[in-house]
Amino acid sequence: KHPEHPVPLIIPPLQNHKQTIIILHGRGSNAPAFGPPLLHTPVSQSQTFRSAFPHAKCIFPTASKRRAQIYHRSVINQWFDNWSLATPNEKTDLQVQGLRESSTYVHSLLKHAIAQVGAENVVLGGLSQGCAAALIALLMWDGEPIVAAFGMCGWLPFRKQMEDIFVAGESGVENASGDADDLFETRDEVDGDDDDAPTQAVAFLKEELAMSAEGCSMVVRHIPLFLGHGTEDEKVPIELGREAASCLERLGVRVNWREYDGLGHWYSSAMLGDIVDNLRLTTRWDQ
Repeated sequence: KHPEHPVPLIIPPLQNHKQTIIILHGRGSNAPAFGPPLLHTPVSQSQTFRSAFPHAKCIFPTASKRRAQIYHRSVINQWFDNWSLATPNEKTDLQVQGLRESSTYVHSLLKHAIAQVGAENVVLGGLSQGCAAALIALLMWDGEPIVAAFGMCGWLPFRKQMEDIFVAGESGVENASGDADDLFETRDEVDGDDDDAPTQAVAFLKEELAMSAEGCSMVVRHIPLFLGHGTEDEKVPIELGREAASCLERLGVRVNWREYDGLGHWYSSAMLGDIVDNLRLTTRWDQ
């Protein structure tokens, strides 16, 4: 058991264990409520998400309980605290502790899964805030590249700050402090070219979350990513998903972005079917 996190829900494979899929739930939910319905959702006329990958063990972690400032400090399961998504760039400091702790926790799950079945057989996914947490964990990951990742109706925390670094790098302007180097003054150990804006953006994020900036190897560039979002999402506007996909592409991530007409804030059989098809192409698990 990881400190402050309940024991994950583990659904064993239908056949012998060869792969592991880790999927993070949304804000206010938990693994038992989220995991089984997803696995039993039809992805075709003859298969569910679970039966599509009979050798995959599915791990559904539950987020620790944290006080949600926007809900009058109510204690709920959330991967990190965040303010209204109508104004995603406000009170971003609320996100820092949870994103750091959740990234560390997700990394521990990835390391354990990799030790069991190898990085080429591990997938990370998430829904809503779980998608956001998974994306940050991937950006912070400096282990072996896992075979693939996916996100559903999510967004990218600190997107604007990272894109500001792209703009500054492209235009050569100084940052808001008046010194273009201040933002990166603790980056001495970061791998890569100092003039590489994507590397600088991820280094900024590591510093913001107070995670080690050593070995900023941009492993995320080697992890194919599928992102799906409903056009009628009432909780996470689809524009936030589009902006996340665009920013990640600028970071060098291989993003497969799909929109689902008429879909609200949830997955659908069509979305899960596309995820299954994408994973089959990416992982070649069924060959």
